[in-house]
Amino acid sequence: MSIIIICPSKNPAPWVKALRLIDTSIEIQIWPSDKAKADVTFALCWQQPEGVLNDYPNLQCICSMGAGVDHLFSDAKLPTNIPIIRVTDAKLNQAMFEYITSAAFFYLRDTATYQKQQNNKQWLQHPTKTVSKTTIGIMGLGQIGQYCAIKLSELGFNVSGWSKTLKSIKGVKSFSGNEQLYEFTKDVSILVCLLPLTTELKGVLNRRLLHSLPKGSCLINVARGEHLVELDLLDSLNNNHLASAFLDVFIEEPLPNTHPFWQQSNIHITPHCSSITDPQSVSAQILDNYRLMKASKQLNNIVDINQGY
Repeated sequence: MSIIIICPSKNPAPWVKALRLIDTSIEIQIWPSDKAKADVTFALCWQQPEGVLNDYPNLQCICSMGAGVDHLFSDAKLPTNIPIIRVTDAKLNQAMFEYITSAAFFYLRDTATYQKQQNNKQWLQHPTKTVSKTTIGIMGLGQIGQYCAIKLSELGFNVSGWSKTLKSIKGVKSFSGNEQLYEFTKDVSILVCLLPLTTELKGVLNRRLLHSLPKGSCLINVARGEHLVELDLLDSLNNNHLASAFLDVFIEEPLPNTHPFWQQSNIHITPHCSSITDPQSVSAQILDNYRLMKASKQLNNIVDINQGY
């Protein structure tokens, strides 16, 4: 039995090192240099080429290198007759909270305006927005979403959350389903997208939703680029309905040099770095699942294939 690592857009070396720090005897192959395909029973993947997982006749488990699994499901030939799992990590939760918090305070304290004034050697004060009078809306109340919602509430923000099914979270006003979506957005000054990427949620950040936010609001998208209708965001910004957007994810990554987002001073771009998986932090749980698989026992963090997350 062996593990295959398939990650064309990542360097596999840190993953090999982290796994072998725990178990030096483990057999690891690296795609596309793998030779013994019949030995592979466990695949550790990130953005694998379409259909490649069907090359392993004895594959028993597919594991995402991150909390997200949409990159797996984008493979039209993904084997769905074997378990698919993902990783969870407190470090991922905290990193996402820190990213969202830094963006929220950048908006709240009107830092962009003061940066422009500094460039122009201009001394001019503006009214200050306060945490206690600011509502942050979290779209997506999975593990990371719930963590961020609770922590933001503890900072003193008014926090609302929207999800497919109603959640009960201390300090968070919860909404659910399409029928409550626009009730959720009507008071939200900072909208954070942490949704899973499913077919029905593609394009959910569209003109109607963005214009349902109060004038002068801001968007933080740290989920997936496909959640956002890019032209609708540009329209909302250029018409001064939204004040700004903080985008860490994009439909095409890396973001092309010719993309209009680069020219928008009120769009703040980061290169999909809001919450990056640390191989050393998650290697133990990956190997735990590998051993459970070998023992034909129940795996942890199994993905619901029908739900897509």
